[in-house]
Amino acid sequence: MRDEHTPVYMISVVAQLVGVHPQTLRFYENEGLIKPSRTQGKTRLYSEADLKRVKRIVSLTRDRGVNVAGVDLILKMEEDLVKLFKLLSELLDETLKESLKEKLEEEDFSELDIKTLLEILAR
Repeated sequence: MRDEHTPVYMISVVAQLVGVHPQTLRFYENEGLIKPSRTQGKTRLYSEADLKRVKRIVSLTRDRGVNVAGVDLILKMEEDLVKLFKLLSELLDETLKESLKEKLEEEDFSELDIKTLLEILAR
């Protein structure tokens, strides 16, 4: 079984799955938004995690009208939030983790990926 970071998809497959031109994926790479793996022959290969990130980028740009600089900032903030929750998970005792999870589940977050944050706290 492979994990979500194992590179398996070629650029044409990813482009088709997310509904963009392969050149758009090359543009995202040139802008530093994605970093697909490369074979020895320099073929780009994308993992499940890369595919998920590309879907997020496309959603932000196409559905929300965010420009590339904004996407970069949003993605970095989301990564920082995950790091923060990992740190909290290490520092909090089980009672406080459960309280935090309950509060997060009660709140209505429109943009926050609560599922991922709850998974971090459950570890």
